[in-house]
Amino acid sequence: MNARTEPSEAEPGATARPPLVRELLLVVGLFLVYKFGRQLVAGHTSEAFRNAGRVWDWERALHLPSERSVQSLMLHGDTLAHVANTYYATVHFPATVAFLVWLYLKRPAHYVWARRVLASLTGAALVLHLVFPLAPPRMLAAAGLVDTAKVYGPSVYGPPQTDTLSNQFAAMPSLHFGWALMVAIGLIVTTRSRWRRLWLLHPLVTLTVIVGTANHYWLDAIVAAALLGIALAVLHAPQRTASTASTAGRAREKLAPATSEKKNVLVGAGR
Repeated sequence: MNARTEPSEAEPGATARPPLVRELLLVVGLFLVYKFGRQLVAGHTSEAFRNAGRVWDWERALHLPSERSVQSLMLHGDTLAHVANTYYATVHFPATVAFLVWLYLKRPAHYVWARRVLASLTGAALVLHLVFPLAPPRMLAAAGLVDTAKVYGPSVYGPPQTDTLSNQFAAMPSLHFGWALMVAIGLIVTTRSRWRRLWLLHPLVTLTVIVGTANHYWLDAIVAAALLGIALAVLHAPQRTASTASTAGRAREKLAPATSEKKNVLVGAGR
């Protein structure tokens, strides 16, 4: 996100930047509502494990690749597992915040759009967490997966019975993947670099990490992508100002003949 990746035109319609204090209060408020909502279903342990068995069976019925295939590659060495756990614990939230801050400073109109999309995605995820509590694959004995955070560290979760900071039975959808995919899409839409599609590596690495560390099923990511797709279909991104540039170009073309005509008149007068 530097000068080479930024469009040369101004923001569509010179959109005013939203008041900073209001935005901070709004984002913090949404985060607190989400955290409170997740805690409402934190005690639905038996239902979360029943749903985990269902999801595991659905994936086998759909012939999705086993999460074990990803984890087996990650467990070739302690270092790779530790790096994956660190990525899971430290990249998700800061990357999304950095994305929103950059949009707020550089692309105010796109910031409002991205914030609305992320809020819609997170709200839909909260509803699904409430109606479909789900234990992650690292807790499902039938999956036969290793809890890499517990074995190799670092871990962001404590024992589920005493963890009051997070709801570990809210695996579907995966907001790790949904937010990462939105960050990539937002940066592709708002930048002009020919390398901008490389931002898709962020959700790709995130998907590998969440599955390989046994924190999410494939279906968690698929559902997150579907919810994000619906949000993007409803909330359209602001149009770029290419039309403004072409309009300005046509205006210059119209002025050009008049300018040359004036020069010819002056030359004739000299004779």
